[in-house]
Amino acid sequence: MNSHPFLILSMLLFQFAMAENVETPDTLHRRGMEAFFKGEIKESLKYWDQEIALQPQRAPYHWQLGLALYYAGEFEKGVAQFVTHQTVNGHDVENAVWHFLCVTKAKEGSLEKARKNLIPIEGDTRIPMKQIHELFGGKGTAESVLAVSKTRNDLCYAHLYLGLYEEALGDKEKSLAHIKKAAVDYKMDHYMGRVAQVHYLVRKPQESAK
Repeated sequence: MNSHPFLILSMLLFQFAMAENVETPDTLHRRGMEAFFKGEIKESLKYWDQEIALQPQRAPYHWQLGLALYYAGEFEKGVAQFVTHQTVNGHDVENAVWHFLCVTKAKEGSLEKARKNLIPIEGDTRIPMKQIHELFGGKGTAESVLAVSKTRNDLCYAHLYLGLYEEALGDKEKSLAHIKKAAVDYKMDHYMGRVAQVHYLVRKPQESAK
């Protein structure tokens, strides 16, 4: 039976349109990042949960999900996510720090418990990660973090994690002052630089946004 050329073309165009609308794991990952960077935390979690549902093997690598869980207040899930991520990325101070942050705010969590259970890290040579790890472990100071931070990128990371540390201590004013430096004064466009911007967006008082 001969098919009309226009009908064949229409079917091909329909199939192409359907394929374009398919939510692949990569598409869902991108949509999650776009939502997260807008400060739409719950929306980002929705996309990333769908991503992992389609490809469960991505779960241990998904540190971005862990960050979103922290900002969503789902601290127990955050703890679990960073424990899982440690199995595939064992030399990253940032993973230890975000695990620490979730432990401090989880049910039956505390600063003391977080310090006792701080994940030991070796081999992260980025500045100022060694000093940040020592700070969160109660063995370093904010001054030591800043002393080694010379470049704009170093200072962005330094103030982001100093801000997060002060948040863990419960000092909102000091925390926001550091976060503003990371998000504005030493603004960077890489992922963690944008995390600082998201943090400032979701934490700053509403009147500051005017």
